[in-house]
Amino acid sequence: MENIINNYTTIKNSIKDLNKPTSCQIVVVTKTFPIEKIKPLINQGHTHFGENKVQEAEKKWSAIKESNSNIKLHLIGGLQSNKAKKAFKLFDFIHSLDNYKLAKIFSNLEKDEKKKIKYFIQVNIGNESQKSGIDKKDLMNFYIYCKEDLNLDIIGLMCIPPASEDSSNFFKEMKSLKKSLNLKDLSMGMSSDYLNAIEHEATYVRVGSKIFGNRN
Repeated sequence: MENIINNYTTIKNSIKDLNKPTSCQIVVVTKTFPIEKIKPLINQGHTHFGENKVQEAEKKWSAIKESNSNIKLHLIGGLQSNKAKKAFKLFDFIHSLDNYKLAKIFSNLEKDEKKKIKYFIQVNIGNESQKSGIDKKDLMNFYIYCKEDLNLDIIGLMCIPPASEDSSNFFKEMKSLKKSLNLKDLSMGMSSDYLNAIEHEATYVRVGSKIFGNRN
């Protein structure tokens, strides 16, 4: 457990050492890790955590969130429309908004539940057929639809660059897309490239294995 705190502190210090003017939020990615491993970070005062799957997050976080209102939960994995209602109840941030149907479902849920949450539009930055995300060519139209037609609180963009390529060029392009929409936030960068992402104005980085060690 001490290792987890040490790893977390090292990451925080490495971000501080960059001396960037904008602050960056570490979203600690807890998918597959048991709550016993996560509790030391909660006790340390960390509040932003990320999960990939709604079902796993429900089992792990429902009781904790009820007893600790400071916890902010981020859905960073893809979301099927039939899980949207459960996700809406549990998560504070959705990083994977990537289609019109899902956006409309969230808009209806916000009206029904009288509650607002925050969204990132996921961009398929590498044009990969196997990956989710809005096509860059459709990004402007989708953003306008979410913002103006549905009144969703779109705070930024999210991407997962191709694993086999250097992420720098993709991060650079994301920075440019963010500016073109006049958005504030970028969710990008993981354990292997979070510092590089912050150099390209990432404001949320998603770090898991560098804190907890390798997943089983």
